[in-house]
Amino acid sequence: MKTFRYLMLSLCFLVGGISLVGCSDEPDSENFYTFTGEMMSDYLKSRSQYSSFTQVVERAHMMDLLSAYGHYTLFLPTDSAFSDYLSQKNRLYVDRDIKSVNDLTDAECDTIARTHLVNNMYTTIEMIDGTLHTPNMNRRYIQITHELDENLNSVVVLNRSAKIYFALQDDSVENGVVHPIDKVLENTNSSVGQIVEDNPDVSFFAEALKVTGLVDSLEYIKDDSYDATAYPKYTYTSDFWKEVAKVPEDKYKGFTVFVVTNEILKQKYGITSENSLKQLYDLACQLYDPAYPDDVNQPYHAFNTTLEDGTNSLTHRKNPLNRFVAYHILTRDVKGYDYLTPLVLTQNYYKGAIGIKTDKMNPNDWYETLMPNSMMKIEQLTVRGEGGAFLGQTGVLNERYANRRYDDKYQIEGAQILPTIPSQYVQDAPNGRYFYVTDVIAYDKKTREEVMNCRIRMDFSTVFPEIMTQGIRLNGDPTQDDNSGTPDYNGKNGFNYYFPDGYLDGVSMRGNCYFVYRRPHWNFWSYEGDEFNLFGDYDFTFRLPPVPCKGTYQFRLGFCALPTRGVAQIYYDGKPQGIPVDMRKFLTDPSIMGDQFKPDGKNYTDFTEEEKVEDQKFLKNKGCYRGAYGGYHTSGGSTINEFVNNERTFRRVLCTATIDPDDGTDHYIRIRCTSTSKLGNNNEFMIDYLEIVPKSVYAVDGEGEMEDDL
Repeated sequence: MKTFRYLMLSLCFLVGGISLVGCSDEPDSENFYTFTGEMMSDYLKSRSQYSSFTQVVERAHMMDLLSAYGHYTLFLPTDSAFSDYLSQKNRLYVDRDIKSVNDLTDAECDTIARTHLVNNMYTTIEMIDGTLHTPNMNRRYIQITHELDENLNSVVVLNRSAKIYFALQDDSVENGVVHPIDKVLENTNSSVGQIVEDNPDVSFFAEALKVTGLVDSLEYIKDDSYDATAYPKYTYTSDFWKEVAKVPEDKYKGFTVFVVTNEILKQKYGITSENSLKQLYDLACQLYDPAYPDDVNQPYHAFNTTLEDGTNSLTHRKNPLNRFVAYHILTRDVKGYDYLTPLVLTQNYYKGAIGIKTDKMNPNDWYETLMPNSMMKIEQLTVRGEGGAFLGQTGVLNERYANRRYDDKYQIEGAQILPTIPSQYVQDAPNGRYFYVTDVIAYDKKTREEVMNCRIRMDFSTVFPEIMTQGIRLNGDPTQDDNSGTPDYNGKNGFNYYFPDGYLDGVSMRGNCYFVYRRPHWNFWSYEGDEFNLFGDYDFTFRLPPVPCKGTYQFRLGFCALPTRGVAQIYYDGKPQGIPVDMRKFLTDPSIMGDQFKPDGKNYTDFTEEEKVEDQKFLKNKGCYRGAYGGYHTSGGSTINEFVNNERTFRRVLCTATIDPDDGTDHYIRIRCTSTSKLGNNNEFMIDYLEIVPKSVYAVDGEGEMEDDL
């Protein structure tokens, strides 16, 4: 039944492995429509080799769902796979006799059915290594890898355990696609801290996680006080696009842990099983004492000592071992290895991370960690030059690294992040997942002063951990646009979201303020394809990410100016910063560059080096910078439209401030609307990306010198 009809449907709804994410477990009832052809329910009932799973679906009361219109992917366990699953459960539960589906509870059947069903269509050719972009109906993400079968066919492996039968894959029905598999998929209900503790290969790290008390921080999963039904959908117009946004369905807290195996700790640092905890503490002192010398003589710095308040010194947040463990933990659930850096597309001429010239710069993102006032850089290695700064680098092309910096000034390899762990261990939990790394990751003096002594560019979707934990960041199919004249209330190509006051940590909103996340589009003038917009009479304040070292920094906002946008006053820690930012003005406005933007009709990419230096100096005096040379957009063809050549995409300095990250003080940017609504645009203010730039980078003023334009 692998019909041409299905292949055409799959091309229409899903291109190149990019998901059309729907966050509702089930489609809206208005979409239900029964075809006369074979539905997924018919498929199950007419094939006796899947009778066990068919019974599970019936017990879960989901057969009607599979009889209706939809776009589903079903990973279908055979009866043989179910027999193995039931035998395993029978051995596990000594107080239960589990021999058939009849011995499972209705709740267990519901979990099993939803674990194998995805509300989106995926063929095997669209399942690239990483993570399936749409979660299953149990709200868990399925890990994808590949291996060869006995006939040397490349088969898809789900969660490192269940294989899709090559001869049976991609079987189509009217409402989706079916992939028979050789094993029942399971998801743990344990926390991410517990699954780390259950892996004996990382027992050294797990023990440190426990004694520092940080394992307790990894228990929180869901905020049950949040009620999404209290907030209606919000319709708005951005430029000429009429769109709709909804609030997130839930509010979860998640984590991503980078774990060093016992074997690596033994090989590289001489850690032994006899005294691993003390040896890890000593290693932590070597790494963190030079970076935090004021802590060395404090009582909390000691190893395994009871403090005056009755707590153990290792649980103090400034204890070196506590810092060591906490820095390996991101304060968000990154849904899979391929989500650690900007989304990779492979359609048409688009080969690489969305909106980033991967032949010019390595795609990277910056994240806060569980260690207070710290950041981690994660980078995908895509640039492999034949000479110059990149000569001799040893990193693995296209792989991800933590705290890597390899240029003409520093050659720091960083720790490689491995996509998977051994299949006998669980890698993901309801509130996060963990990855093996090839070395310890530390916020030590070298990292702070060398790796991070650079321009830190953060897509705003990485500033707020909730955006990633809820699976909102980079959701949908960026190659597909919605009808510009009619809002898409069903999220066929992905969803836009807005966030009630109090939903995002470190954010406060006053007035008639809507803070909207617009899903990625490859033809939007937006870094990484997505963007945030403020609408209404907004008064919006957010906490700035921490800077790496004490010093003076510029904070810049990257955006795309449009005539339909508005004007806002910027404040730093409550103090107004210069004149308001007018997002209606292009770089060609006489008050900024005028005709000098494109002298003699020449694009920036055709400038000589001397012309680039003069251009940057001129703009710098205006408090502006051109758009990043490394950013671009496309409409799917071969034409690459660089941000640096567009008069609408540029960066404006919001403020300059001297900050000491170790004094524990948070700092805030406030954006207050000062314009009047025109053209029905509700004073739209675009927030695309944030740049944190140390004075060592922005204060270049020697002859022939300039900040790099990537």
